[in-house]
Amino acid sequence: MKREKITLSVADGTKMDAFVVYPEGPGPHPGIMVFQEAFGVNSHIRNIAERLAGQGYIAIAPELFHRTAPGFEGSYTDFSSVMPHMQAINTEGLEKDIRASYDWLAVNTSVKSDKIGSIGFCMGGRVSFLANIILPLAASVSYYSGSMPALADRLHEIHAPHLMFWGGLDKHILPEHIQLVVESLQKAQKTFINVVISFADHGFNCDERASYNPQAAKEAWALTLSFFENRLR
Repeated sequence: MKREKITLSVADGTKMDAFVVYPEGPGPHPGIMVFQEAFGVNSHIRNIAERLAGQGYIAIAPELFHRTAPGFEGSYTDFSSVMPHMQAINTEGLEKDIRASYDWLAVNTSVKSDKIGSIGFCMGGRVSFLANIILPLAASVSYYSGSMPALADRLHEIHAPHLMFWGGLDKHILPEHIQLVVESLQKAQKTFINVVISFADHGFNCDERASYNPQAAKEAWALTLSFFENRLR
């Protein structure tokens, strides 16, 4: 696989670095945007991009904290260092970052422009929803998305089928938050798959977190790959 760091021009005049991984073999390939947790485009997020490239997708992971901390990689045991950067981001800026990432994929001759999807984790799970709202994606996935009530009134705008994973033991994302998302999508008659893993906690997919659950991660990843195979191939 080929890995590289690229720099994207964002519509607000800022520059945003992104980690890109290309699969082996001739293209064009489907493309997937990989949206970070609050801890940056760290080894976990880069690993996700590499795993997707290993399945034949061109994966791009943009640095969403580029305005306040380019290259930021926070510690999972020091959330206080993350907070200033989380508090500095806003929906308007995120939409511009998402579009810059999508546009790079859409004009890349190695990418199937009608087969672009997204995946995100925690903070990035919400960003993946936002991407599905503002872009004509073919598939979108969100793992344990935070702050979803703020997006509930826009969920009727999503374009593509959306796959959602939640941890049943999650103390940050409560059952009523999940239900709000589900009811909003049902009311809008959107296509979605909702998965609550009863024995998993927040961050269950990340093997660098104390809450990592290998069984839940393996089963969720298998469904993720099947979902992308069905929607992006």
